[in-house]
Formats: sequence, structure tokens, C-alpha cells
Amino acid sequence: MVCLINISIEREFAMASLEDEFGDIIKKARQGQSLTLEDVIDKTGITETTLRALEGCKQPPTSNEVQAIALFLSLDSQTLETIGREQWQPLASPDWVAETVETVRGNIGGYEVKGYLIYDSTTKDAVMIDTAYNPKQMLQRIDVLELRLNGICLTHGHSDHAYGIDTVVAIHPTTVYIGQGDMSMVTEYRSSMDIQPARDGNILKIGSIDLRFMATPGHTPGGVCYSTNPLCFVGDTLFAGSIGRSCPATLYSIHLQSVKERILRMDESVVLLPGHGPATTVGEEKRHNPFVTGQALPS
Repeated sequence: MVCLINISIEREFAMASLEDEFGDIIKKARQGQSLTLEDVIDKTGITETTLRALEGCKQPPTSNEVQAIALFLSLDSQTLETIGREQWQPLASPDWVAETVETVRGNIGGYEVKGYLIYDSTTKDAVMIDTAYNPKQMLQRIDVLELRLNGICLTHGHSDHAYGIDTVVAIHPTTVYIGQGDMSMVTEYRSSMDIQPARDGNILKIGSIDLRFMATPGHTPGGVCYSTNPLCFVGDTLFAGSIGRSCPATLYSIHLQSVKERILRMDESVVLLPGHGPATTVGEEKRHNPFVTGQALPS
């Protein structure tokens, strides 16, 4: 049984630890390219003991190790080393974000997850972005803020983001949106609620706010981001300085394409709100994300 622990609410988007460390990043890049530990060892000359320690976040990398691994895995060595030495954090989000977005945090097996309520403060219309594996707290915040729920938008179908939608809909009947490719992940809920595909380009009105659906497959086949223009809820498609794991690994190249051609095509000032870890911006990711920095990006 999974227990919910250390749950809190935040309306301040303060600086927090990155979701991924050096080891997480290189492991995602290696597995995404269907490479074995032996492949990396053979091409870089790094010993198995050292590589396992690096991927397990048990020791910091040397500059030579960063250079060798980054070259082989097509990562940017400079930004990768900066993260490896814990020398970068994204700037805290501007104050206006908290005026229209409520962040709810949940915890699944010690793993923090975030969900959001975006709302029009005048009309009190709202949409939930993922459940944070914490429907009870989501419902509490809806009540405290006196919001009217106009929809639940899932960035993908994994349980840490979708769990509890039935609990919410039972009290606030509304439509649930999810990418077509992830529809099979919420089969258990389909008989008891209205679940619709989140089609690329569709717009959901939240009072005076337009929430645009943006297909971003990669973390999962049906991954979707939700953008208001100054804000974008990116789920596990992107983390500050990293990306989510590609599930399955065969989606890795599509995943990178979604990040480069959809998310990073937006204005550099757009605030990105992920499912795990701190908020970031398009500009920060262009400059600090090892998966994309130093590569030609679509204009």
C-alpha cells in the first residue's frame, strides 16, 4: 500500500532542488538510446564500478568523465558538468504566477509529485492539471479558494498524475482530458466519468484564460502540455535541466523532438511548470538543459 506523506501546499514558487542529478540525466540518455553499461564503458574507458556509482548518484564526476560521457551520449558537456557540480538552479518564478496558479504537492513512496489548479481570480473558474497523487488536498484547495472546476487536464496517464480523478469528479462533475495515446492508462475510470482526448490545438476556456492543448509525446505516447502563453504545464515531458524518462525508451527521439520543437519554440519568458522539481523557463532550459543546449533549435 502506498502512503501519502509530507504533503504540503505552496503558493510561493521558491527555489528548490533539481529533480534530476547528473546520474539521472546520463542514465536517461543512455537508456533512451538503447545503450548498455558495457557500451558506455567501451567507448569512454570509464570503469564499470565508476559508471555504476555515477549513474547511482553515489559520487560526483570528474571533468574528463563528463566530457567522455557527454560526447558519447550526445549531451552538452558544459551544462552537464554544471549540474554535476550542483552549480545551477533555475530562478524563482515571478510573483504573478502564484496569483493564478495553486500548486499542490503529493508524495508517492518518497517521490514528490506536483499538480496544479489554474484559475481566473475574478470568475473563480478553474482547471486542474494532474492530481499530484493527492485528490484530498486538491479538493480542499478548491473549496478554500471557492473555485468552480471546469475540467481536469492530465499531462499523461501515470498513476502519480492521474490517481484520484474519480474522487474529484464525484464531488465536482467535470470532463477529464488526456492524450489519445494514454487513454488505455485510465481505462478503469472510463465507465464512471466523461474522459475525452486532449487534441492538439484545442482550447479550454477558464474564465478569461485560454488553455491550449499541445501534444508532446515522449515521456509517454500520449503526453500533453497545457499552455496559456505566459505559462506552460509540462508534466514529465521536461524537468528543470533534464527531461522525464522516455516510456518506452523507443520514444526517446520523439521525446527530444517534442521538447525542442514544441516547448522550446515558445517565448523565452514562458514559465514552465513540471510534474516534479522546480519551475523553470524556456530561456533557462535553452541555456542550461544538457539534452538541448548547444544544439540547433527550430526558430
